[in-house]
Amino acid sequence: MFVETERTFLRNFIESDLQDVWEYSSQDGVGEAAGWLHHHTIAETRAALAKDIQNRSKYAIVLRKNKKAIGYLAVNEDSEDHRADTKELGCVLNRAYQRQGIMTEVIRAVLEELFSQEITYVYACCFQENTASKHMIEKCGFSFEQEGTYYAKPLQKEFKSFEYLWTKERWINEHS
Repeated sequence: MFVETERTFLRNFIESDLQDVWEYSSQDGVGEAAGWLHHHTIAETRAALAKDIQNRSKYAIVLRKNKKAIGYLAVNEDSEDHRADTKELGCVLNRAYQRQGIMTEVIRAVLEELFSQEITYVYACCFQENTASKHMIEKCGFSFEQEGTYYAKPLQKEFKSFEYLWTKERWINEHS
């Protein structure tokens, strides 16, 4: 998937992203908000980047003006019912670029792309204590569906979560 916005574009990760990925992956609290430990060494980032390069569902969010990777957006398969018409979004953004509307811009463009295909449902979830992500998801227009729980194995902790949904039918009705 190639998606462009006014300020960014999405692409698969490449080896030269190492320093940019290290920058946001080593920030305390960034990974933890997504269910993984922030990186303490560049070797951890190198290993994670090698996996991200192979993962064709995880996209680097790249600034158009300087080609810097500032985070990622994962467009995952349906983890609960394994439906082909359902995707789940996950994202991380470098702290220096948060609260600027960048992630909202990216997610809206991705929703438009997904709903132009055979996707009918798109979910976004966040930990209940992650109020910044909660507000961003709501700003993107997702509708609250239910509370849930998520066990973050890397953190060895279970979190209470909020689960949100966008449907293709609603998207078409609101964007036609």
